[in-house]
Amino acid sequence: MDKIRMTTPLVEMDGDEMTRVLWKLIKDELLLPFVDLKTEYFDLGLLERDRTNDQVTIEAAEATKKYGVAVKCATITPNAQRMEEYKLREMWKSPNGTIRGILDGTVFRTPIMLERIKPAVRTWKKPITIARHAYGDVYKGTELRTTEPGTAELIFTGESGKVEKKLVQKMGGPGVLQGMHNLDSSIESFAHSCFKYAIDTKQDLWFSTKDTISKLYDGTFKEIFEKVCEGYKAEFERLGLSYFYTLIDDAVARVIRSEGGFIWACKNYDGDVMSDMVSTAFGSLAMMTSVLVSPDGKYEFEAAHGTVTRHYYRYLKGEKTSTNPVATIFAWTGALKKRGELDRLTELVAFAGKLEDATLDTIREGTMTGDLAALAEGEVRSVTSWEFIAAIAERLKKYLSK
Repeated sequence: MDKIRMTTPLVEMDGDEMTRVLWKLIKDELLLPFVDLKTEYFDLGLLERDRTNDQVTIEAAEATKKYGVAVKCATITPNAQRMEEYKLREMWKSPNGTIRGILDGTVFRTPIMLERIKPAVRTWKKPITIARHAYGDVYKGTELRTTEPGTAELIFTGESGKVEKKLVQKMGGPGVLQGMHNLDSSIESFAHSCFKYAIDTKQDLWFSTKDTISKLYDGTFKEIFEKVCEGYKAEFERLGLSYFYTLIDDAVARVIRSEGGFIWACKNYDGDVMSDMVSTAFGSLAMMTSVLVSPDGKYEFEAAHGTVTRHYYRYLKGEKTSTNPVATIFAWTGALKKRGELDRLTELVAFAGKLEDATLDTIREGTMTGDLAALAEGEVRSVTSWEFIAAIAERLKKYLSK
């Protein structure tokens, strides 16, 4: 069988720990035997980010702007413990946050549903897509730890020289402060991305903040969404779609009582938390697709979960773990599909679809990793990641030979 040809490279961002191990396994067993894979490779492993003063992350994001499609492995965002473990020079910021800031994109996360795995929320019958704003808030926040009483103020100095000042708090003792920001332009891009994605996928759009408490910050999000909505009203009406705004706490209650089948747009931190809640309730964090879409049509596909540190430590001891690679496989298939669509390579698009079918049919027929085996109905066979990927590869060969 001739390998499927690519014309334009994907931007490939390698990562950390157990997901890095699976990344290589997926390439070796499920991609390279069938595709003449062309990638612009960047190592976003923590040691390389430390060695390059995190310039490698910026270069990967810029390459995504150049080539239009990227696929990313999960990466570590270091804390104090990680600094010590990896002997880092600096506590580098989240590479996801850096990439999202450069691309000014929106993250859309959707659970992968299977008949054998029922959602924990019994009313959910359709996927719920989380649209997460990918700029600002706590992810670009500035923090300060105080050690004495004093006055905290918020000060803005405009380019005109005008100074605006607000009292934050007269502090009677030690405490902690945080300043965060957002931009009207980024919020507007977020809103446009959400409305366009709703139209493309023909789903209703929900948006939630807490503007009753955060009257200016969250209120600005609400106002911009309402303004942007006006430009999409006619198309929404034509397709029978609706836009719905409510407070974040009310949205949570409504989501739990719903049957799903809509896009739930959230601010950055809300989307981070709610995507984990939704994915876990649907079955597993490793069964959640994630794509970052920029306003000018650049795409970065990744898994929604982390680096699976606990399994990696076991792997270093020589164990073969039962780590679920499905979300990482779907990151690759999403990127290959999009690359194929943009380059009009129907074979590449078809290959990605068959790889997804082979992956899900392997699970449907009872072979799966331990996390899914604990949730699935009927007879199952719990296998290691290596056995699972080997089973997918065998099925994929059959599907490609038809």
